[in-house]
Amino acid sequence: MAELFLGNLDESVSDEEIGEFLIRYGFPRFSAIQRVPGTGSRPGAVVVFDAVSRDGLRLLQNRVHNLFWKNHTITAQLLPERDES
Repeated sequence: MAELFLGNLDESVSDEEIGEFLIRYGFPRFSAIQRVPGTGSRPGAVVVFDAVSRDGLRLLQNRVHNLFWKNHTITAQLLPERDES
């Protein structure tokens, strides 16, 4: 499991649009998505991928980091692994 934080998303963007956007840039379908409210105008989302390793996600991350989409420059950050125990 690997997680990617997408920041500076437009509030009106749906989960489906996020999935389509990521697939367009070579990402697999996400397993889960959690919205993160932002302070002011910078909401984000944590996107979980069960079908890709952290190393694989790291390679894909650069495809969307600092990309202009829906009138916002998107940031993409690989989240550190969580200890599930």
